[in-house]
Amino acid sequence: MSPPLLSVADLTKAYGGAVALDGVSIEVGAGEFFALLGPSGCGKTTLMRCIAGFETPDGGKLTLKGEDLAGVPPHRRPVNMMFQSYALFPHLNVFENVAFGLRRKGEKEDAIRARVSELLEMTQLAPLGARRINELSGGQRQRVALARALAPRPSLLLLDEPLGALDRKLREETQFQLKEIQRETRTSFIIVTHDQDEALALADRIAVMRAGRVEQIASPIDIYERPATRFVAGFVGETNFIDGVIARDGGAALATSFGRLPRAECALPEGARATLSVRPERIDISRQGEGIAGRVEDFVFRGEYTLLRVRVAPDVVLRVGAYDGRFTIGDAVKLTIAPDAGVLFAGEA
Repeated sequence: MSPPLLSVADLTKAYGGAVALDGVSIEVGAGEFFALLGPSGCGKTTLMRCIAGFETPDGGKLTLKGEDLAGVPPHRRPVNMMFQSYALFPHLNVFENVAFGLRRKGEKEDAIRARVSELLEMTQLAPLGARRINELSGGQRQRVALARALAPRPSLLLLDEPLGALDRKLREETQFQLKEIQRETRTSFIIVTHDQDEALALADRIAVMRAGRVEQIASPIDIYERPATRFVAGFVGETNFIDGVIARDGGAALATSFGRLPRAECALPEGARATLSVRPERIDISRQGEGIAGRVEDFVFRGEYTLLRVRVAPDVVLRVGAYDGRFTIGDAVKLTIAPDAGVLFAGEA
C-alpha cells in the first residue's frame, strides 16, 4: 500500500481558551478527493489553514509527500488554495488571472501560454480568455479561480466552500465539472464544506468533524448508511431517531412506544436503552396491510419524492419518504421498517 500524500497526526490548536483542533488525525491519498464536513465552528477551516501554512498548530505533525511541514512557509509548500471569495484580480482578464501564479514563479512565456490554454480548455473557458472578471457570471468566476489555483500544478489543492456563492442548479452542474477536472488533473483535492449534499456528491472519503474532533472518516456511502455516531447520523442527511429498550424474547427487537421493531443484528443486552437511526427512505409506507399504524400530519413535495410526517404515537412523529402514490394530511397509513434498516446506538438520542 502506497504511503499517503498528506498525513495529519494528533494536530492541536487553540485560540486563547477556545480549542479549535483537539487531536485531529487524517490521511489523504494521492489523487484523492477528500472532504472536511461539519457545522460552523467544528475546526475544519482551522485544519485547512494549518495544512496551507496560514496557521501554526500548537501540537501534532503535518507531513506532505514525506516532508515535515513544520516551519515551512505557505509559499514553499506544494499546496494551493481556492478561496470562497475567489479573490480574482478585477484589473486582469481571465487569461492573466490564470497566468498570475506562473508569472510569479518566473515560468517562460511559451510554457505559461501552453499551461493557461490547457486549463481554460479544461474548465470550458477557452472563448473567454480576453474577458474581464466583472463581465463573467458567478459560475464562470468560480472556474477561473479553479484554473488559477491549478496552474502551478500543486500536489494538493484546498477548496474553501468553493460552491457556496452559486445557486442550487448551477451548484449541481458545477459539482460534475469539479469532479471531472479533479480526475483529469489527478490532483489531490481537500474541500471544506458544511453542505452534506456537496460532500456526498464530490468526495471519495469524508471526515465529519465536531467540536475540534473527527467523528468518522469513511466513504460517502458508509457515512450515510453506517454512521459511527449519533452526531454523524443526524448531521449527514435526514434521519429519524427512535428510542426504545432492547427485548430478546422471540428474537432481538427494539421495544418502542408504538410497537416492536425486529432487529437483524443487535449486540446490546436485554433491557438496554437504545436509539434506532433510520432514514426516511428506508421506511416503507402503504395505505393498508400490516405494519405500524399512523396518520399523515404534514408533507413536503420535493419533486422526485414526498417527505411525509406521520404520527405513530402521541409523542412520536416519523419522517417518511414516499416515492409513489399521493398521500395527504389525515390519511391513515401503515409503516414498515425492515430488520436491517438503520443503525442502532446504545442509550437514548
